[in-house]
Amino acid sequence: MLTRFAPSPTGFLHLGNIRTALLCWLYARKTGGNFLLRIDDTDTERSKPEYVDAIKEDLTWMGLQWDAIAFQSERFDIYHAAVEKLKAAGRFYPCYETPEELEVKRKMLLSRGKPPIYDRAALKLTDAQKAQYEAEGKTPHWRFKLREGEIRWQDEIHGEMQFEGANLSDPILIRENGLYTYMLPSAVDDVELGVTHVLRGEDHISNTAIQIQLFEALGGDIPNFAHNALIKTREGKLSKRKGDSAIHHLREKGIEPMTIASFLAKLGSSDPIEPQKSLQTLIDSFDIQKFSRSSTLYDMEDLDRLNPKILHLYDFSDVEVRLQELGLTRVDVEFWEAVKGNIETLAEVVEWWRICKEPLTPEIEDAAFARDAAALLPEGPWTAETWGHWVESIKAQTGRKGKALFMPLRKALTGMEHGPELKVMLPLIGRERALARLNGQTA
Repeated sequence: MLTRFAPSPTGFLHLGNIRTALLCWLYARKTGGNFLLRIDDTDTERSKPEYVDAIKEDLTWMGLQWDAIAFQSERFDIYHAAVEKLKAAGRFYPCYETPEELEVKRKMLLSRGKPPIYDRAALKLTDAQKAQYEAEGKTPHWRFKLREGEIRWQDEIHGEMQFEGANLSDPILIRENGLYTYMLPSAVDDVELGVTHVLRGEDHISNTAIQIQLFEALGGDIPNFAHNALIKTREGKLSKRKGDSAIHHLREKGIEPMTIASFLAKLGSSDPIEPQKSLQTLIDSFDIQKFSRSSTLYDMEDLDRLNPKILHLYDFSDVEVRLQELGLTRVDVEFWEAVKGNIETLAEVVEWWRICKEPLTPEIEDAAFARDAAALLPEGPWTAETWGHWVESIKAQTGRKGKALFMPLRKALTGMEHGPELKVMLPLIGRERALARLNGQTA
């Protein structure tokens, strides 16, 4: 088996893109097959090297390592040969209508209640007429001539699919500027590179009907197809140009790769979305038959809610190197186990460490109250219950309660009005440092 993920390097990957990549990767790994990364960069005007680098970085960060990589920009000779083959077979023809003329034809058909299918007027042009157009400086676009008859395939998600060739418009495969559209290079590459399974969004279903005829015309094997339902936010379709769902944006925000993988691997399927610690568990449970044909709505808050649950699964060994990269070289197992249940992103550990283990200047708003609280500090060892016992004794002696009790203690112990739970922080701060801070000392 060979699956492929074929992004165009014209923008950053978003959740919809990475979902396709993930499902293709899981499908390949589940069956012991290979995963091909194909960079669809035939649009030389819009494709950018920095987007190629970003695609690789996002996939690597997600753990979706590819077994092979191909660049369409390096394969033009193969596409040119395919064009000549289609011309020789009478399946490729030049058209000279301008975009404006084609738009007029489309609107006229729609106004009469007919589908906007190209009328094949270009097939009626004589050699003299074509020569005249060429002399006038008109450059043709080229269309693939579809054959009438049923086009069928068994889709692994949608079941049996059927189209009638006569009801489809001959697709443009080469634009006036000489650039290939998506259709031809994609089909040629699937044939030439031996792709056996194509898993992509359902917005490509009609393309598949056309490409099946292309496969046949090129003499290639037809892959197995699976078209998964699109995922949408409540605001609409995902876009490379809208930043919130971009993978690099989520990474910067602190969302874990396994949060994204756990979420997308089950979104739209009959399996529940649950936090998973490794990709292997997702491989083991992957089943393409479980995915629905219905579109799925989601909120970005779904990832925010899932992210802490992923972090809570991690052992210290899972995050030790990453914590060191954050500058936390002295964090140990005990500290990690104490704080992990109270963080939403890994970067929050930095704040915990700074408050608990590094010198800070306390904010004392009532020195007498702080001294009273210091005098009531229990002896060690301290546990998660120490905070509650200490607060009760302060309340009994001073009569303070609520914000008047808690806020001065927080400011004295942390120098802040907000932050992680004090019942967890207090044992990490330790009695000696807590005593010094309550007495107004930098500690």
